[in-house]
Amino acid sequence: MAVKIKTQFGTIDIDNDVIATVVGGAATDNYGVVGMASRNQIRDNLNEILRRENYARGVVVRQEDNGVAIDVNVIVSYGTKISEVSRNVQAKVKYNLQNMLGVTANSVNVIVQGVRVMND
Repeated sequence: MAVKIKTQFGTIDIDNDVIATVVGGAATDNYGVVGMASRNQIRDNLNEILRRENYARGVVVRQEDNGVAIDVNVIVSYGTKISEVSRNVQAKVKYNLQNMLGVTANSVNVIVQGVRVMND
């Protein structure tokens, strides 16, 4: 599936993998987010943080009538306020989708898959 945007010059198709990459980049750019997690760790056999090329495994994009609904699976840093980190992820994802792709995010659901203790 892809998001279709009709303009006066034609149609623009934005693939879900592109949306997932933008969402993953926006999510991991927030303080307190260690990285992206796989949405199905048992099936993907992934128990580690996803790299940039695998962000699509941690993001679910569902098309709706006038936008998209996004599920983001993240791993947060120990000692951060999870609710505040999640709100920041929601705001940044909505902002980046609107400004970079022109796609409206109707909902951004943040699923915290784990907490990582950082050893410095």
